[in-house]
Amino acid sequence: MKTLSIKQPYAELILQGKKKIELRKWNTKFRGEFLIHASKTPVKEAMQKFNFKELPTGAIVGKANLTSVKKYENEQEHQKDKGLHLASDYWGNYGFLLENPQRINPIIPAKGKLNFWDYQKIDAPFD
Repeated sequence: MKTLSIKQPYAELILQGKKKIELRKWNTKFRGEFLIHASKTPVKEAMQKFNFKELPTGAIVGKANLTSVKKYENEQEHQKDKGLHLASDYWGNYGFLLENPQRINPIIPAKGKLNFWDYQKIDAPFD
């Protein structure tokens, strides 16, 4: 299944339904359900900003549906959606619109990769 690595706390904010747009510096033609992999290294400043002390990392923690991609042409457009992506334009000007986030339990330890990648059981170091 397609999988996308997302740094914490952003992966958690997606699962909580608070982050509805994932920002990237690249576009994708992919649409559909994908697994959410929480990257090994969290963003410390964002962890503090959103009041998280500890979150799972290095594991698949949920899934969501990518329905569309929005390209931000300027800072004003980006700022208009700040409440939906919860991040700065540093993370990119392509917004992946997400729906139906679901947490999976138990989480699945796995190594992350760049871009969308296919999760296979061999990717999980502890299976």
